[in-house]
This record gives sequence, structure tokens and C-alpha cells, in this order.
Amino acid sequence: MKTSFAVSLQKTRFGAIAFGESFTSIISKLKELGYQGVELAVRNPRDINEEEIKEIVKNHQLVVPAIGTGQAFIEEGLSLSSREKEIRGKTIERLKNHIDFASQWRSLVIIGLIRGNLPPEEEEKEEALKYFEESLLKCSQLAKEKDVRLVIEPLNRYEINFLNTIKEALEFLSSLGDDNIGILADSFHMNIEEANFYQSIIEAGDRLWHFHIADSNRWAPGFGHIDFESIFRALRDINYQGFVSAEILQKPNFPEA
Repeated sequence: MKTSFAVSLQKTRFGAIAFGESFTSIISKLKELGYQGVELAVRNPRDINEEEIKEIVKNHQLVVPAIGTGQAFIEEGLSLSSREKEIRGKTIERLKNHIDFASQWRSLVIIGLIRGNLPPEEEEKEEALKYFEESLLKCSQLAKEKDVRLVIEPLNRYEINFLNTIKEALEFLSSLGDDNIGILADSFHMNIEEANFYQSIIEAGDRLWHFHIADSNRWAPGFGHIDFESIFRALRDINYQGFVSAEILQKPNFPEA
């Protein structure tokens, strides 16, 4: 297993991620600490200096295993399941930018918050889910053209109201029938939604392509009460070859976290 750390390329309200004035200093510290990769979260890749970011990552000999997209939902309300066709179109176009950005490293593109929330009414919920499926398949096709894969991240019920568990994500992907989309599991969300860490990871099997690690309070592992031994045992048992990426609150501060 390889390790990476989630870093934001733009200022954001999302706190469980590193951000600073100097991207170079953050990357240098990660390299110094022995990380093999850096996961990059970005609201809009068109608003950053992509060549500069690429050069800094290259100079530090790091891998970019995944690209985070949730800031587009947090800051702008972009959503793949929106009832408004215009918003769905803008979201697909934004994810195309993320896919283009990811293609230089063949990074995974994360589909987490950007899938949006479903409305409470059953009929409208089914319609929104249909919109999500259609939008996701369009994004997957764009990703295939760039040799990029997507991962759905099950999130806890307090942040999003569908695809909260690994089992739900697996069932959804089975019905969708697209092998270019896998799963990102996150120990923080699993602690809320999963009955058994070990069994959930075993069930994900070779569809698990990326892993976020954080303790129960979203601090670094060891500051909460999650049983990480069972998590790493499960990852070993499925012969997980991907990255374990820290997506944590920067507490007590970035270097210590």
C-alpha cells in the first residue's frame, strides 16, 4: 500500500484538507515525511496554473492518485443529479475539466459531494437518480477517452442522502454496468455508516480503487476510536494495491497532522 495526503489547490470551506499560501512548501513537507503521493482537490482546474502544479509535483517525484471535485458542489452548488438541466450540463463540463486535469497523471476522479442530494419526494427522487445515472455515464465516457477512471465515494447521511454505504455503491455500480467506475472508501464515513469495517472492505474487493483514511473525529489516525487494525487487515486480504490517502482536519496543525 502507498500513502498520499489530500491537498487543496484553492481556498475552500471544506476543512478536512491541507491548504496554504505555498503549494511548494506543502509538497516539500509531504516528500520529507515519506509520502509517495499527493491527492489534489480543486474547484475548477481552469482557475489554477496547471503547468506550475505539474512541475512542482514532478520535481518532488510524487504521484497524484486522485483528483477531488467536491468543492464545485460546496462553493457553487454544481450537481450531477440536479433537476435543472443547465446545472447538470455545467457540472458535466466542470468534471470534463477535472478529467482533463487528471489525465496527465492518469489520476482517479472522485464523485463524492458533486453527485448532489436527492429530493425527499419519491417520484422526484427517482427522477433525480435517473439524472445522476445519465450524467455519470456521460462523465465516464469522457473519462474513458482520456484513459481516466472515476470513483464513487460513499458519504455519510449527514453530508449526502444517497449512496451512503459501500454495499449501496456496489449495487448501484452493478445496475449501471460501467466498469470504468469504482469505489473510494473513507474510514470517517464508514465509521458512521458501516456495521463492520472488515466485511465492507472485503465485499468491495477489486472494485475498491482508492481509500481515504481519517479517525472518527476526522483527525489523523490515533486521535479517535476507529479500529484501524481491522481496516488494514481487510485491505491486505483483498490485496489492495491502491493508495491510502489522508483526508483529515489539520489539527493540531498541518505538520503534526
